[in-house]
Amino acid sequence: METLGATQFDRGVLSIALIHLCNQESHVGQEVRRLYNAWKEETNEPITDLWSESYWFTLYVPHPDQQYEEMTLEAGLTQGYNIEVKLIQDKSQIPYDLPRRGHFVVVLKQQELDGEFAIAATGIFVRPLAVLSLDLIVDIVDPKEAQYQPIILKHAVIRDYPTDWEQKLRMFITQEITIDELPSLVQYVDQALNPDYRPPSWKEVYLAARGFAGV
Repeated sequence: METLGATQFDRGVLSIALIHLCNQESHVGQEVRRLYNAWKEETNEPITDLWSESYWFTLYVPHPDQQYEEMTLEAGLTQGYNIEVKLIQDKSQIPYDLPRRGHFVVVLKQQELDGEFAIAATGIFVRPLAVLSLDLIVDIVDPKEAQYQPIILKHAVIRDYPTDWEQKLRMFITQEITIDELPSLVQYVDQALNPDYRPPSWKEVYLAARGFAGV
């Protein structure tokens, strides 16, 4: 099994997925809002901050030559149609001690053309920092003894992360600090908060994805 992120295409798909996750006006951002509003209506609770809940995001990394009847692969990735989301109502389903207002991420990769998708990584989306903290599966011969490679994917558009962002990320994941103590970088790459922001297309992200914008 080829490790997720080994190719420029994989890196581009992960990068543009993070761009969509940060943007409330993207397809997945609007779906988050729909789920949140429906949940609050069902529980008869007031609508406040939709990111006060935790969500489960599934990111699909298709084969680079995969074709679809309805649209091109490029169009689908530009729109973020390869991302699914559901509200987490029971955190016991999650294989992480998920921090409050952190979001669980599963990445599924299509190894062969027209083939099935298989799990390639799991991790956490930390919205204020605009980062994905992922554990890439590098050896899954025996699922019980799978080996993982941790990586952190930063937002491709944000050039200047604070010098202590990695420390703050670790402290949040280990629940030493709350999400409110993290710097808000997402405000620059969310059209709901920054109307002047223009999210890049798949082609732009792919050309920039020669290496992970992370550590």
